[in-house]
Amino acid sequence: MPNAKMLKSTDFTGLHAAFLKSLKDAFEKNDVQILRKSYDSYSNNSDHDKKSPMDQAFREILMFKLSSDVDMIGKLVKLSVEAVRAEIVSVTIPVVLLGDIFETVTLDKCEKIFNYVEEMVEVWKEEIFFSSCKNNILRMCNDLLRRLSRAQNTVFCGRILLFLSKFFPFSERSGLNIVSEFNLENVTDYGVDGKDLDDTLEDIEDIPIKIDYNLYCKFWSLQDFFRNPNQCYSKASWKMFQIHATTVLESFASFKLEDLRSASAQLEDNNDDMNDKMDVDINYTMDLKNEIDQSVQKVDHFFAKFLTNPKLLALQLSDGNFRRAVLVQFLILFQYLQLTVKFKAESNTLTQAQSDFIKETEAKVYLLLEETPPNGKRYSRTVKHMLQREEMWNNWKNDGCKEFKKPEEITSDDKPPPAKRERKTLGESLKEANRQGKFFLGNEVLTRLWNYCPDNLQACKSEERNFLPQVETYLESSRDKNDTSFEWRALRLLARQSPHFFTFINSPSYKTSDYLDAVRKRLTKERLDAAKQAAAISNGTSTVVSSGEIQETLQEQETEPEGNDEGVLEGEEETTDLDKAEEDNNTHSKPLTATREQIEELAPLIGDDWKKLGKKLGYAADELLYFEESAERDGGCVSMLVNWFADDDDASLDNLAYTMEGLEINTAAKAVKAIIERSAKYAQRDVDEEEKVETL
Repeated sequence: MPNAKMLKSTDFTGLHAAFLKSLKDAFEKNDVQILRKSYDSYSNNSDHDKKSPMDQAFREILMFKLSSDVDMIGKLVKLSVEAVRAEIVSVTIPVVLLGDIFETVTLDKCEKIFNYVEEMVEVWKEEIFFSSCKNNILRMCNDLLRRLSRAQNTVFCGRILLFLSKFFPFSERSGLNIVSEFNLENVTDYGVDGKDLDDTLEDIEDIPIKIDYNLYCKFWSLQDFFRNPNQCYSKASWKMFQIHATTVLESFASFKLEDLRSASAQLEDNNDDMNDKMDVDINYTMDLKNEIDQSVQKVDHFFAKFLTNPKLLALQLSDGNFRRAVLVQFLILFQYLQLTVKFKAESNTLTQAQSDFIKETEAKVYLLLEETPPNGKRYSRTVKHMLQREEMWNNWKNDGCKEFKKPEEITSDDKPPPAKRERKTLGESLKEANRQGKFFLGNEVLTRLWNYCPDNLQACKSEERNFLPQVETYLESSRDKNDTSFEWRALRLLARQSPHFFTFINSPSYKTSDYLDAVRKRLTKERLDAAKQAAAISNGTSTVVSSGEIQETLQEQETEPEGNDEGVLEGEEETTDLDKAEEDNNTHSKPLTATREQIEELAPLIGDDWKKLGKKLGYAADELLYFEESAERDGGCVSMLVNWFADDDDASLDNLAYTMEGLEINTAAKAVKAIIERSAKYAQRDVDEEEKVETL
């Protein structure tokens, strides 16, 4: 009978069905432990296998059961958060659920569901969610903003942006305008025929200033300078801005607005003159807060974009809020022109005349703000305070937007920091070090290092600084002998420590590993011979080997099996591969080259790979093109090889065969080797004939 407590295991479909059923029960009872028990019951499945069907169950419940009920959606999202903390679903599943529902419901429901996103901002900022979900949340909010209209859904857009500002820290790079770019797409369109404008303004009365086409154009042309302040650094643009700004500000000064508030409110505003030297925050009393709240409640509509209809200009100039908006734009522009901004071009600097005009005009703007009801002086001080805070933000951006950290709380149990020791002057430190015969470099680490050894050159020659192993030890190490890095290091050590490196020229048919093995045997043999000679000298005998030693060596050779490499290590007079290679090199001191007839036979075998071969032999692209253009039939291969054998000092048939094998031109490589063997036979035949002649 099988054990009832046997661990269960199933595939994705079975897990999905079981988790979907348990999720419905957990959702009705609002208990994540039901999901936890169902999740743990399938212990034979890995967490990766179980989280995918659990995620799918959450998404199906949302899409097919709850897509029309806003309250149930919020309840499911909160349950998914608890499931994440219980480690039974993916960390991103709550944000994925919100993204799915935002893509499938209307904007009215999106605005209601977004309440849950705002309420859970502290949840999203937790460490378990922030690192994994921040990109998903940013993508979800950007998708919502793309669906919304900034003119009709202004409030919802603002809520989304405020949420992002609360969610991301100040130092988050994605939410910062690091390079101080301007929104150049915010263009204010205006313009109408001058005659039509005069016709529209004929019936305007009770306006002490003349509103004509000239004033209309100058007024709205200032928006282009507010949109892109860098235009003011151009002489022509600055002159135009100066003329238009002077005209508009004179119009504001000549058209005073009346304060329609009660006498008590006006008296309170006049008493603000007594508090000019007080901090701005003191003025924000509870009465002021209530008054501001009441004034805000009276404003039913807010337009994020100016209306440039010429019929509205007179009404706009009579509106205190509109006038304040334009005057604050002047102050923001003046602050930017005078501040030091990290990403400003070096050419964007003000002249002395421009600076004087800005200071004079800035004073006029503050005066106009004070004269604009209601609470003009209080509003003027508030704007000045906000611009000072903006200057602090600008300095923060110039410093690289460093991360803000909360100051550590100081408790009463904290002990006061120990008193700092008086630092010695530089002269006293130098005198004390001189008395002790030491050096003082001003840095603790450098001073200790410099005084490590009195004689720095002797310290450099110390044996402890020699990290190179002996070539014999390195060759006998238990490493992969065919490793290219091992071979490269072994050759470097051999060139540094042994003359055998310079007595053998590496041929293409000779492997580096075999060469190193032969060198190892020769070095071992030399070491054994030297040890025997040293022992003979210490015993008072001559360096000539005695007949007894020769007899012992012959007996050892007879007892050793054939093919044993240890005979070589024990001083056996066997010719090694290295010796044979050296004899071959002595026999053939001159490298074998090819005649033109042989090259013409090789060219068809090389074929179209001759350019690849030419690059390997060291020719540049323009040289290969020259060989190709100068050749009539063979495509340049014959000309290139003839030139290589004639000019290159390393040109030989051996090197040519080695290069072709590396490029996998096997047919031509075999032909070259056949030529080498033929030449070797002819050379041996000549040597034999010479020996016969000498014998006769």
